[in-house]
Amino acid sequence: MKRTRLTFAALAVAAAFAAPASAEDLLQVYREARGYDAQFAAAQAALDAGRERLPQGRALLLPTVTASAFLNSNEVYRGPPTPVPALTNRTVDFTSNGWNVQLTQPIFRYQNIVQYQQSEYAVMQAEAQFGNAVQDLVVRVAQAYFDVLAAQDNLDFVRAQGRAISEQLAQAKRNFEVGTATITDTNEAQARFDLNRAQEINAQNDLEVRRRVLAQYIGRVPERLAPLRFGVLLDLPAPNNLEDWAKAAGEQSYNVRVQEANYEIARKEIERQRAAHLPTLDAVVTYSEGTNQNRAFVGPNFITQQIYGLQVNVPIYQGGSVLSRTREAAANAERARQDLENARRTATLDAQRAFLSVSNGLAQVKALEQALTSSEVSLASNRVGYDVGVRINIDVLNAEQQVTSTRRDLAAARYNTIMSGLKLKQAAGTLSEEDVIRVNALLAQNAQEEIGIQRGAGSQTPAGEPALNAPIQAPPGALPRGMQAPGTPAPGTPMPVRPGTRPQGDLAAPPAAPAKK
Repeated sequence: MKRTRLTFAALAVAAAFAAPASAEDLLQVYREARGYDAQFAAAQAALDAGRERLPQGRALLLPTVTASAFLNSNEVYRGPPTPVPALTNRTVDFTSNGWNVQLTQPIFRYQNIVQYQQSEYAVMQAEAQFGNAVQDLVVRVAQAYFDVLAAQDNLDFVRAQGRAISEQLAQAKRNFEVGTATITDTNEAQARFDLNRAQEINAQNDLEVRRRVLAQYIGRVPERLAPLRFGVLLDLPAPNNLEDWAKAAGEQSYNVRVQEANYEIARKEIERQRAAHLPTLDAVVTYSEGTNQNRAFVGPNFITQQIYGLQVNVPIYQGGSVLSRTREAAANAERARQDLENARRTATLDAQRAFLSVSNGLAQVKALEQALTSSEVSLASNRVGYDVGVRINIDVLNAEQQVTSTRRDLAAARYNTIMSGLKLKQAAGTLSEEDVIRVNALLAQNAQEEIGIQRGAGSQTPAGEPALNAPIQAPPGALPRGMQAPGTPAPGTPMPVRPGTRPQGDLAAPPAAPAKK
């Protein structure tokens, strides 16, 4: 026991000197992705472009001013209407020039009024699309982040299993040499050891692939990522009611908002096309100046002209195109209405799926925590049984594998539950950077906490830090954001540890595992 404690102390000191002072956390990675991710940058450009639809629509209601100028070369032939020999025909060449300015103020153009209303909905649609892009970036970055952690966990677990198998292999060889065990134990341990080497190579490759995926969002391969703190508490959604989340998703999901704006634009398009039958009325003001250099008869002429008036255009018949475009707009409006209904149903289903994933994930985490405790008890029993001769080497190896695989499954279940919570808020249209901050509070913030994770030691929740599913203040009339559950321990309360067991954690390594450098 004393030797084991000294080993723990040596590993802790070595890890403290070998590891950097801090690792990159989710919030840092997310904020870096906002400035680098090409998909998010495209969404920002699309938002800027969409907002320009409003001034374009407003311009249709404002006056327009045009100016023009001309310079003409004229050739005038003067002569009698019929050839008369006594008269001499004459050709006069001269130039004329001038300019004019015209102001037109629409007084009644119903098409323009409807198009301006459409531009308002187009801006709403662009903003909803950008809001959806912000949520999508949160989910993509968080998923890539936890995928890296899961791949690192898998590699650590495979290596921990390899150390256990290596120890059993060495022990089996020693026992065979002294004649207390058969060659079968050695062969079985050797086979497990060789298989573990292949699994480690695959795990290393998977980790590198996951890191490259995350690099796609931030432009570089991250050095180290902060893992989840040991024994982190995951809470139930708040409100803990499936129908409330489904209703909120059907009303305020960003995908629903996009389709709502699209439907309103399609409805207004029917009015705009039908308005082509209506007359238009414009106020027109024209000012022009011109010079005529014809000196043949009256000498140079300078002309100044000012025109003020009203201009009415009455469409009478356009070949049936107005009726055809109106019917086309009506069909497109029906299509938009069906798209809106489909978006509502899809958002509702996404919220239901995410809610059930959170609830079932929490239950799975609890079950795996209990399974991990039972697996470690079983491993201890098998080791004792092997020492006294009532268990064989394969029994210990199986128990070792069960512990490491359970630990890996527990970590994966926690990651999946956190991601389901983010997707639940995404479906309801309430996911934001505040949720990233709340998830980030669950990560190890310093090297000491990471050492505690690798040793399997517990940690406390720092005072003032919110739990993962703490509620977020929602806008008026919106579903409250966040998830929480009754019975959450107060800040600073130590994580519970079952009597008779050492503290458990999703990233905990076997007692003799060296700290990751």
